[in-house]
Amino acid sequence: MSDSFAQFLARLHNQDDAAAQELFVRFAHQLIALALRHIDAGLRHKVDPEDVVQSVYKSFFVRYGAGNLDVVNWNSLWGLLTLITVRKCAERAAYHRAECRDAGREVSPPRQEEAAAWLEPLGREPTPLEAAVLSETVEQLLAGLDDQERPVLELSLQGYTTREISEQLRRAERTVRFLREGIRDRLERMQRSEE
Repeated sequence: MSDSFAQFLARLHNQDDAAAQELFVRFAHQLIALALRHIDAGLRHKVDPEDVVQSVYKSFFVRYGAGNLDVVNWNSLWGLLTLITVRKCAERAAYHRAECRDAGREVSPPRQEEAAAWLEPLGREPTPLEAAVLSETVEQLLAGLDDQERPVLELSLQGYTTREISEQLRRAERTVRFLREGIRDRLERMQRSEE
């Protein structure tokens, strides 16, 4: 380890703001570029590379201050910062792709000419074809359910809430919620297989 780097680390360890600023200035632009390369284009509207780099520096300073990081020169410091950056990008991607908030499931608003069709009120009663399709879908869905899931679906179709179903079936709300999510996932898979 060179004397100048050892002095820099000592300043960092003593929480010298000038040393922290020097570290930031030295690597920030390269880390932002690295983060930008590791953020999928479909997530760039959700994940800001500069926010990722801020989080990288925060993690670094917390871990370095606690004595949990060992760096011996500028290259090893750069390698550590790049590793943290790549991992932060992967964590952000996993967060935004979790099923409950998957950015891939988002849709753009309809174009002006398509929007007119959305503005027309829908009839209260389904057409005979829609009713037949719904009936067939419900039958297929019911046929694939077990004895625990079937009553949950039946009560859901009757408009009961998770809490009401839980009370009627004497099951924990969490269990009813889990079963409803499983049924919804199965229905979505059925729809995708028909497309």
